[in-house]
Amino acid sequence: MEDLFQGYKGDALETLKKYNVRVWGKTHIVTTRGEFDGTILPRAENDDDQHIVLKIDTGYNIGINVSTIKEMKETGYKKANYKVPEKEFPYTEGQPKVKLFGTGGTIASRLDYRTGAVIPAFSPGELYGSVPELADICNLTTEKVFAVFSENMGPQQYISLAIAIGKEIENGVDGIIIAHGTDTLHHTAAALTYMVQNLPVPVVLVGSQRSSDRPSSDAALNLMHSAIAAGHGDIAEVMVCMFGPTSDEYGFLHRGTRVRKMHSSYRSTFRTLGDTPLATVTRKGVEAIKKKYNHRRKDKDVKILPYFEEKVTILYYYPNMQPDVVDALVDCGYKGIIIAGTGLGHVNKPVYPALKRAVEKGVHIFMTVQTLWGYTHMFVYDTGRDLMAMGVVPLDNMLPEAAYIKLGWALGQTTNRNEVIDLMQTSINDEITKREPYNGYLLYQGGVPEVEQFVKNFRK
Repeated sequence: MEDLFQGYKGDALETLKKYNVRVWGKTHIVTTRGEFDGTILPRAENDDDQHIVLKIDTGYNIGINVSTIKEMKETGYKKANYKVPEKEFPYTEGQPKVKLFGTGGTIASRLDYRTGAVIPAFSPGELYGSVPELADICNLTTEKVFAVFSENMGPQQYISLAIAIGKEIENGVDGIIIAHGTDTLHHTAAALTYMVQNLPVPVVLVGSQRSSDRPSSDAALNLMHSAIAAGHGDIAEVMVCMFGPTSDEYGFLHRGTRVRKMHSSYRSTFRTLGDTPLATVTRKGVEAIKKKYNHRRKDKDVKILPYFEEKVTILYYYPNMQPDVVDALVDCGYKGIIIAGTGLGHVNKPVYPALKRAVEKGVHIFMTVQTLWGYTHMFVYDTGRDLMAMGVVPLDNMLPEAAYIKLGWALGQTTNRNEVIDLMQTSINDEITKREPYNGYLLYQGGVPEVEQFVKNFRK
């Protein structure tokens, strides 16, 4: 027998039964807060019993508390089909060959309203059905390498991706896309930058902040932009491709070692820190911002270095940090620690003895700054000089996450102190830069008169 009240329970279920309204029913609802029209959606199995979910005509979903409902009336019924349409992806002679690796992100996906989970599309047919414009850009093949949330990506996945990229380059692919969840996308981008060097073709990591069933989804445009960058772009590096501004004017290509997710929900969440993005990308093509980058080549001479030591961590300094925090890491067998320090690279004096003990036991400790912009300058104050004297090594303007990934990669190859320091302080692809651009640090703060005037003049 068909379940007419999918996922609803308790008070919400009783309310639907009281007014004889079904899931997928077009419904008019009168509440103490106004009147609403839309389609009743299923609830996820683990959701509460106090709300009814309504998809309104704009395409957005709203939750209505059952305690506010005065009247409900079903005005129609049509069960929705949220299956991703699948069509055969056409092959076009002369188009570049692009390989898409799926890892479990929300790119080209739809929502399973029964569980509340996002179901990604992976096959070429599903992607073509979701984003038919891809056929005008490239000849696409896909491979589902993982099906994990991005927080579950780690060294095992980095190594597998690096090896898979090497194989695809050997097979003659013109570009590679990696569909990835956004939360740790920048960690994977850094890992692949270190593990896959001297690239002859672009490797583009792409995600989406909003699933494809939402009207404001960025999935399709991000996917098109990444296909253009991978198939037609001249920049042969590991890059992140996401929205540039909050609108859909263009996308950015960010260098894999200098990018970070900076907002939990904005579509333009990714920012290049301490530098400028590599390029902008639109449906018309890629336009470089930086003059210096690794150009596309016709050879297959890629260098794969798939190494990683998992006993590495980031220690984010905070006031009154206790030395036992460091001691505990050493006792647990950690071989490397990245400190995100204050100011120019500082921690409090009570931690000094623990850091000294750690270095003496062979733990590799490096300093970055939690300000994200700027450099470690540990020779300016006694604090920094003392830390360097006991073996803490500064990493200039390397981002803490990029440093964490690089230290794991370095220790996967050697534990010799001098060799590790040399690997860490030798920039592979701008994880350390000589200087920040004069316009690299621009933060526009709302409420400031000149910023408000700028917004009124240019963003009407």
